[in-house]
Amino acid sequence: MSDLNPPETPHLLRWSGMTHPGRVRSNNEDTFLALNFDAKEVRYLGKVGESTLDTGDFVFAVSDGMGGAKSGEFASKITAEKITRLLPQSFKQSAQHIAAGQGDVLLELAHRIHEELGKLGSYYEECRGMGATLSLGWFMPGWMHFMHVGDSRIYWLPKSGRLKQITEDHTHVGWLRRKGQINEREARNHPRKSILSQVLGAGHQYLEPQVGAVGCESGDRFLFCTDGIMDGIWDHALEDMMVAGHDARTIVEHAVAESGRDNASAVVVEVM
Repeated sequence: MSDLNPPETPHLLRWSGMTHPGRVRSNNEDTFLALNFDAKEVRYLGKVGESTLDTGDFVFAVSDGMGGAKSGEFASKITAEKITRLLPQSFKQSAQHIAAGQGDVLLELAHRIHEELGKLGSYYEECRGMGATLSLGWFMPGWMHFMHVGDSRIYWLPKSGRLKQITEDHTHVGWLRRKGQINEREARNHPRKSILSQVLGAGHQYLEPQVGAVGCESGDRFLFCTDGIMDGIWDHALEDMMVAGHDARTIVEHAVAESGRDNASAVVVEVM
């Protein structure tokens, strides 16, 4: 999606993360994740921080759970837990910076989470139908590899350029918008906007995650967010906030103030 040979190899990341239940729902089915890992261990990161890529690779992700009772909340937490267990196993491969290998690792991760959620849904009545979206970025020097399922999103603001949505919403409404058949306002108000064509778990048989990679350079910024953010912030306003350098808390609080009908989560990552 960008130059295969970035001009500089950045070595520092700054991040912020925030999740909010919104103004309507009593529980929060969203989860966001910030991790630093190597071949031996996973280190959970705080909501706000800055670190060098010399300490290992980094993963940032958002997940929006769904299901009856509190199973949606459970689904997004299981998704995060699986990530922390499976990714360190692949660090040795990533340390060799074999670009072709990262997509395979992320695809396997998605299918393992999908299988686990499906099993729990079949074994336990209270977990039946539970599922989760997942938008994940794996940062290493010079690259951000990503994997995505559902209608959460990853945005990329290049050092010099416009804000780009690099993931595709796995909904019929998202497909209509990509084809230019409806605009942003029509997509927001469409009665089927929340019906997912792909999701982890939830009894879905079909799963074809979107995977890709972006070459990073100092000055690039990334936003990982659940659909509660898009429900409260128009595209042009989101771009303005990213260009202005707002952190995740500001973005989430603005989305909740403007809408608040859904849980809202965001992670902002700046490459330095």
